[in-house]
Amino acid sequence: MTEKSVDLPQECWELVFNSLDHHCHFESLSLVSTLFLSITDQLRRTLTISSQVVPLLPRLLERFPNLKAIEIREFEGDLNSLLYLISKSGLDLETLGFSNQSHFPLVGLRELGLRMSNLRKLNCSKLGHFEDSDLFIIGTCFPLLEDLDISFPQYNSRFNPNGSLDLQSFSGVVTDEGIVDLALKLNKLRKIDLSGNHFITDKSLHALSLNCVLLSEVVVRDCDFITQNGISLVLRNSANLNSISLDDVGIPSIDSSFLESFTYAKTLSELHLSNSFISDELLCSVAEASLPLKKLTISQCYNFSFVGISCLLYRYQFLEHLDVEGANFLTDKSMIELSNFLGKLSFINLDLCSKLTSLTFFALIRNCPLLEDVRMERTNLGVEEFMVDLVINRRVKSLKLSGNNSLSDECLKKAALCCPSLQVLEISYCPTITEEGIKDVLRNCREIRHLEMNRCMGIKNLDLNFELPKLEILQVQGPGIDDEALAIIAKRCQKLLHLDLEGCLNVTAKGVKEVVQNCTRLREINLKWCDNINVDIVARMVFSRPSLRKIIPPCDFTSTDKQTIFFLRHGCLICKG
Repeated sequence: MTEKSVDLPQECWELVFNSLDHHCHFESLSLVSTLFLSITDQLRRTLTISSQVVPLLPRLLERFPNLKAIEIREFEGDLNSLLYLISKSGLDLETLGFSNQSHFPLVGLRELGLRMSNLRKLNCSKLGHFEDSDLFIIGTCFPLLEDLDISFPQYNSRFNPNGSLDLQSFSGVVTDEGIVDLALKLNKLRKIDLSGNHFITDKSLHALSLNCVLLSEVVVRDCDFITQNGISLVLRNSANLNSISLDDVGIPSIDSSFLESFTYAKTLSELHLSNSFISDELLCSVAEASLPLKKLTISQCYNFSFVGISCLLYRYQFLEHLDVEGANFLTDKSMIELSNFLGKLSFINLDLCSKLTSLTFFALIRNCPLLEDVRMERTNLGVEEFMVDLVINRRVKSLKLSGNNSLSDECLKKAALCCPSLQVLEISYCPTITEEGIKDVLRNCREIRHLEMNRCMGIKNLDLNFELPKLEILQVQGPGIDDEALAIIAKRCQKLLHLDLEGCLNVTAKGVKEVVQNCTRLREINLKWCDNINVDIVARMVFSRPSLRKIIPPCDFTSTDKQTIFFLRHGCLICKG
């Protein structure tokens, strides 16, 4: 019987391709046929532009006619000219980002606004020069903006007030005037990040809360003149507010009106506080407000105790996300008690809670059946003996346990037995972990796709006698790994996409060749500070492994502009780390 090929309509293939979780999978599909190439080009929605990509940009913009999001990153050229080129492409962008630039691209953004007024999301954070007049342009050019990030402008030292708070005495900063103008123009605004704008006051928050009626998310970190009064105005006036992120709250004390304002925030589902003086009274006030709270962050906060946090968690037993990083008063006993209130929890961050040991970890695994992501970096994990019955929790997908000096092979093995569905494991800077411990984990957790074990000085080799078919990201920075270990990685981890070998002084070109030859899907490799690797291997890697998209070469590697463009034409970006 002869086999018959089935020709599906293009619409069916589009549905299949759209089910893939990332556009990086489109590349291999585009090589199958001209039809698949055409479909994947049509479905591509995002593009990242760097200086090296610019020579190819006109062709890329023509190739991907349905792009909706462009991010400009690591770009050192003329930003105005770049935006002008994008504006002429005929695209209908919804998202644009150009953070970490030296200046605000006034001319280019005006040109873009004339042709792409449907922009919904704009990220212009960390700009070297940013002021009110730039905000006037944003509000005029993009009236439909829903998400704006203008955080942490990098003000030049010449803009310091030199002891005077008179804003008229210096220029080049964002003030209330610019934010008020935005609030009047952007009536569809839903999210804004004002962090690091040191010269705005409560007046800005008042204007936003009154004029932007759809406002649902506000981030105001490191804003020196924002007070509890301004935050209270947002909580009271913004009927659709569901997320607020703050720091330095409660210094030197907490106002009663601020405590009361939480009762007005009827839709608040996310509260993020960091580096703040919060007190048990504040936590109890939040508890009494009966909010629809799903996410709570009180990271690096102080002046609260077990009384406050237990009051809050008892009231919000439907909490899904809890971050109490740096709460040093927490003990195993207190966490075991609190875990009984966390039955709906999917994420917990206990980093820098130095009194917590393995008892807390296994109590969470046992008492939180929906838990997926656990962070316990730089705790005392591994110190306490765990005389408890182990419970398997198949929901746990991620364990971030780096910086635990006492984390042993035995403890790690038991964690792996409890979390057989583990996909992400980070155990960097855990000196007592050896290759035996990591082998037991990899043998029990066959779903692992992301493994970080940087500077684990106890791991000298990886004598694996089984395949790791799902491992895609591997970080093994430091001198422990050598060519022999790389040969095993190349043999057992053939589906690798990203490999980080930074500082692997015992690795040579021989080991790298093994990886490049066997890992046929490899897209990125970091060889920074690999001083025993001959730089000539870079060109060979580009030509012998077509899947490579980014190489961070050894530090003494140099290339001309012509060579860089040549590598780019082969699809690979060579960049210094």
